[in-house]
Amino acid sequence: MNMTTLPEMRDLAQRLLTYEVDADDASKPVGSTTLRVYEKLRQSLVELAGAAGFQSLASRALTLARSEVPSLSAARVAPDGNLQGMSAIEPPINVERDRVHEAGVILISRLLGLLLIFLGEALTMNLLRNAWPGEAFDDRNSGNGRKA
Repeated sequence: MNMTTLPEMRDLAQRLLTYEVDADDASKPVGSTTLRVYEKLRQSLVELAGAAGFQSLASRALTLARSEVPSLSAARVAPDGNLQGMSAIEPPINVERDRVHEAGVILISRLLGLLLIFLGEALTMNLLRNAWPGEAFDDRNSGNGRKA
């Protein structure tokens, strides 16, 4: 199995993060954007798999993401699935925001990849549609200018 982030999942993660930035106050820290996307995914999946099921997937996604972004070593997934320690990687200056955004893209893309593997495309897309109602999630149309 290829453990690199699939381009489609990376693109989808980027779109979700961009959507959350556009949907909310852009002055909020980038790390909080990652947390908003993560929390929406958590809420949707906990309904399906329970807190323990989500915690297991999120922990694995974080472990995979750490291999690409060592700064994520400060983050951890609590038993209830909450993501803790992301504030430790938020940049003190704007120059480092790209690095933090990249960490968020990788973490979310790893989580999406695991959802795709374990739940399949149809159920994963339904979860995304529940978390972001009204948004287009057709990967084949990701370049058509639609948000997320």
